[in-house]
Amino acid sequence: MKRFRFPRAVVGIVALALACAVPAVVQAVCSNPDAQSCSSSYQVNETFFGSGGDLQNCSTAYCAKTSVGELGVGNTASTSYRAQAGFNTDRYPYLEFKVTSSSTDLGVLSTSSAKYANATFSVKTYLAGGYILQTVSDPPTGNGPMFHQLAPMTSADISRPGTEQFGMNLVANTSPATFGQAPQQIPDSSFSFGTFASGYGTANSYKYNKGDTIAQSTKSTGETDFTASYIFNISNVTPSDNYTFNQILVATSTY
Repeated sequence: MKRFRFPRAVVGIVALALACAVPAVVQAVCSNPDAQSCSSSYQVNETFFGSGGDLQNCSTAYCAKTSVGELGVGNTASTSYRAQAGFNTDRYPYLEFKVTSSSTDLGVLSTSSAKYANATFSVKTYLAGGYILQTVSDPPTGNGPMFHQLAPMTSADISRPGTEQFGMNLVANTSPATFGQAPQQIPDSSFSFGTFASGYGTANSYKYNKGDTIAQSTKSTGETDFTASYIFNISNVTPSDNYTFNQILVATSTY
């Protein structure tokens, strides 16, 4: 009887990078540029109550919005309606998505312990019903002729060195190391409401499915800073190769 022994896989450099794609918000063309909201048949001009202030305080050369005597600021909302208070509220909806981290070199992977990495990004949206943030990239993929992909953690699980795994979450972790951070609301939780999606918000539990929504907000929100935590594990039969993960995140406002 012959005995076969699988060689230990040595996986080369794994590069981690983030990119972003943000669908444009299409604006209706107003027949009256001074109207705050309009269609081909109707228009609404922004009004205010207070002891002063002006939406269009203009001379022949300059224009300004003034807020002297403003009685209220901020937003108020119910399950069906939302309002922004203040003289200087912007009439145009927008979505802002910023990626603030660069590529990470993980070095050589091992069957004895997991490798891990972080990436950071932020999202906010205004005059919207909220947003969703999806990951649309393949798992880490080898550059060799087989283009082998590290097995994604299709359901939430812990790190298991010696088992081929790739996953992520958006919270602080203590295993396989102390790394990551919970979503940070800027300036605080009374203005910003972004959070992780189901499956991506449990410490030391990781998941990855191409196309998953990983973060979201159910209302207009100020900036939320996210830290993505990634783990990489290989097995004895993972092909030796250089693996790269170029993640594309797509942020979409909802209405």
